[in-house]
Amino acid sequence: MILFHACQIFLLLASHFFKSMVLSTQKSEKIVMDKFIIEGGNMLHGTVRISGAKNAALPAMAAALLTNEDVHLNRVPSLADVSTMVALLGKMGVRTDGPGSGPLSMSMTINASGINTYEAPYDLVKTMRASVLVLGPLVARYGSARVSIPGGCAIGSRPIDLHLKGLAALGARVSMYHGYIDVTARQLKGTRISFDTITVTGTENLIMAASLAHGTTVLENAAREPEVVSLVDQLVRMGARIHGAGTATVTIEGVDRLHGCSMDIIPDRIEAGTYMIAAAAAGGEVEIADCSPDHVRALLTMMRAAGIDYNETDHGVVVRKERSARIKSLNVKTMPYPDFPTDLQAQLMALMTQGDGTSAIAETIFENRFMHVPELRRMGADIRTQGNVAIVRGETKLMGAQIMATDLRASASLVIAGLIAEGTTEVSRIYHLDRGYEFMENKLSGIGARLKRVKT
Repeated sequence: MILFHACQIFLLLASHFFKSMVLSTQKSEKIVMDKFIIEGGNMLHGTVRISGAKNAALPAMAAALLTNEDVHLNRVPSLADVSTMVALLGKMGVRTDGPGSGPLSMSMTINASGINTYEAPYDLVKTMRASVLVLGPLVARYGSARVSIPGGCAIGSRPIDLHLKGLAALGARVSMYHGYIDVTARQLKGTRISFDTITVTGTENLIMAASLAHGTTVLENAAREPEVVSLVDQLVRMGARIHGAGTATVTIEGVDRLHGCSMDIIPDRIEAGTYMIAAAAAGGEVEIADCSPDHVRALLTMMRAAGIDYNETDHGVVVRKERSARIKSLNVKTMPYPDFPTDLQAQLMALMTQGDGTSAIAETIFENRFMHVPELRRMGADIRTQGNVAIVRGETKLMGAQIMATDLRASASLVIAGLIAEGTTEVSRIYHLDRGYEFMENKLSGIGARLKRVKT
């Protein structure tokens, strides 16, 4: 029966994929086309405080659908994706009080007692694929969910078939109609599910769904990211029974109901890693505060191998680099956590343009995540790609240029390149950055970068 459902899901996804890709390109919403103007060559000094993690805040907000009681979240980052999730929950009749304003000060209270629809419409899902995180909670608590099929993604295909196969294994009925996924279940029932490949949002969706299922669910080959552990922490505070978070096997004993809770969003490890790399590239001494070194251990290992001096503190990491200090070239392969993250690959590539030799950077997570390479080449970088491997020749002099951001993490790599380039760099389409970096221009300017946002 599970195999039958899986086959159905695969065929339905295949039949709708092309339509979704076409629709995803027909964006009619107005996008603010601001740009960054960067004057390169300044060393960085001071402290950067890390915001709450976008990839922890979004599932935390979705988990509020699992209860009628208030869920209070602190350290929610002020980001475009968070605003999209607020809008999505609001369309369902969910009340969201807050957020506050200013860096690191946002808090919100979410109450889903007045929910009046179980649909995530296309106009919101197309702008943020993480909208699919409402699928598991809606089916678990209300027995019904209707979510637009996510379209294509700039960095590659990120299908949700593993989410749907898992829900089918839990006893849900899955169908697709006019670009929407309809999932219904009278009562989800615990089972054993083994993911074909590691999926973070799939793991999160099924953990939330299984929390209210009847019986015990075991997820094998589960994602181990800190954001998954944070979600489990929240669910346990809400009354869930979950064991094994942070390992490849997670066991969920279903309960009848969940209650409200208060929760702090964990620090954003990708934002922390981005500023660590920026400090190493530009030189100087920067404290990356309010972060967890353990969450970026793979990056710190690479930085040590590259000869970057740093030390861990009670509150974060201090990165030091003299202007004349050489950077050793590295060979790096992106892998699921706890190995080197794909979300720091582009930033590290910008750093490796200053390495003392040749680096090989292999991307194993997404098939189209080298779109920053042509833009770095425009600045003088010597990079060639061979399939999923980028060969970076170091000790190249980068020159300021007009460049264009293509996705969230590529945008960050271009900013880092601009910090070390000679002359003026203009980075356009920085709305990508606004999806995942809170107040980047303020944080970089605060440590000595000559960077400003220009309205266009």
